[in-house]
Amino acid sequence: MRDGNDERVWLSTVSLLIIAGVALAVALIYTRAVMVPFVLAIFFFYLVSPLVDAMQTRMRLPRGASIVVALLVVVGIMTLLVMLISVSASGLAQSSDIYRERLSSAAALVFSLLDRFNVDLGQDALVDGLGQLPVGSMVRSTAGGVVGFFANTFLVLVFSIFLLAGRRPYEERVGIYKEIDVKIRRYIVTKVMTSAATGILVGSILGILGVDLAFVFGVLAFFLNFIPNVGSIIAVLLPLPLAMVQFDSWVRIALVAALPGMVQITVGSIMEPKLMGEGLELHPVSILIALVFWGLIWGVVGMLLAAPITAVLRIVLGRFETTRPIAGLLAGRLPGAEATA
Repeated sequence: MRDGNDERVWLSTVSLLIIAGVALAVALIYTRAVMVPFVLAIFFFYLVSPLVDAMQTRMRLPRGASIVVALLVVVGIMTLLVMLISVSASGLAQSSDIYRERLSSAAALVFSLLDRFNVDLGQDALVDGLGQLPVGSMVRSTAGGVVGFFANTFLVLVFSIFLLAGRRPYEERVGIYKEIDVKIRRYIVTKVMTSAATGILVGSILGILGVDLAFVFGVLAFFLNFIPNVGSIIAVLLPLPLAMVQFDSWVRIALVAALPGMVQITVGSIMEPKLMGEGLELHPVSILIALVFWGLIWGVVGMLLAAPITAVLRIVLGRFETTRPIAGLLAGRLPGAEATA
């Protein structure tokens, strides 16, 4: 009888958690305009707060001056990135006619092979469409979206200022807050370091190979490295279409994929695990589901923040007896597995 009662209690708990999860998802979608900048501000806070603390404790600067200096450094870096991306994109847009002709020539070669084998895919219409493809406007709109991502950071900076102003550098953190603080800070700092190394190396390699927009691809590699598992694959594949249009040598095209791929494997599979230690304790399947869930709710930003947000949920759920099995599932531990081992 007791087992039946326990089972009903567990089913009731799971049902309530599902209802609460659906309600929370709806609320997060509805409040996306405010919650996304707020969560990004928390991410930014974990990244900048060590610098602010160091200036306050070691350099003896006032708290307000430390916050202003740290924010000015970050805003300066973001402004420089926006300028470089704009210059690279405008250069590619000016050469759009050349790339359109090369793309049409490459497509014509492929379609001629299809005609030789009597395969009809509407080649003539596709060739005409490629000849009228608005490459310049596509590049400008894509670059404008990237620049807009940096430009619409006013709300993030406002939230960050209040978070930094309310932080006490000498306060000792205990319990669940300490666990969240240590794990998320280690994850963010490690990810920023490895992502910066990946972006610099990928951008430098593509620049040496002569790929246009090499700097932009380096910046994209930096951001995509925050998306676990999937982001590195996308970062490797992104320059390939441009390289196939730009170069005639298949060796150079292969190097455009192979060398950045080697960087991603070296940094992501060797350097990052050693620096991160035990990490966020999330199973790869849990990360994949989190990417889909947060991507549906908050788009690309949700995918970038999916891993740390899910790690915080795992830590919180692991603190309560009724939700501890769910935390174990997120970490890849099946209920009862430890008892039977």
